[in-house]
Amino acid sequence: MVPRQDGRGPDRLTRTVRLLLLLMAAALAGVFVVASRIRPYDASGAPLTMATHTQLGMPECNFVRMFGRPCPTCGMTTSFALLVRGDLAASFRANAAGTMMALGAMGLVLWSAVAALRGAWPLRKWIEPYIVWGLIATVLLAVVRWIVVVGIPWLSGR
Repeated sequence: MVPRQDGRGPDRLTRTVRLLLLLMAAALAGVFVVASRIRPYDASGAPLTMATHTQLGMPECNFVRMFGRPCPTCGMTTSFALLVRGDLAASFRANAAGTMMALGAMGLVLWSAVAALRGAWPLRKWIEPYIVWGLIATVLLAVVRWIVVVGIPWLSGR
């Protein structure tokens, strides 16, 4: 391996990368702060499964409005809001892909902050395949969930 000209080792992070990692960690942490402000339960205390994004001033899902069925991302905001409250089972029911994404984002906040503060990639060789496979699994889970939630009712005529 050829040594770098700036005298840093091959795994040392530049100040720019460290700053970007801190900004990414802060932005992701901000997502969880917003999720903590959303009410994911109805008036009787039962967990909701979708549409909590409307509490942020966003319109209802166009897919639901047009077709009467949820889109692949329906329930993700709700799953984040339920997960930050520790309601893992309800979070999975709202959108399992959203739960996986939220868990991954929580890990990424910690990992990014540690990398930025240490100035080196923690567990780099070990974590890279898990990130890739985690993303693939999340996308596949979103597609499978959507097929189950949307496809099966349409096939059965409901």
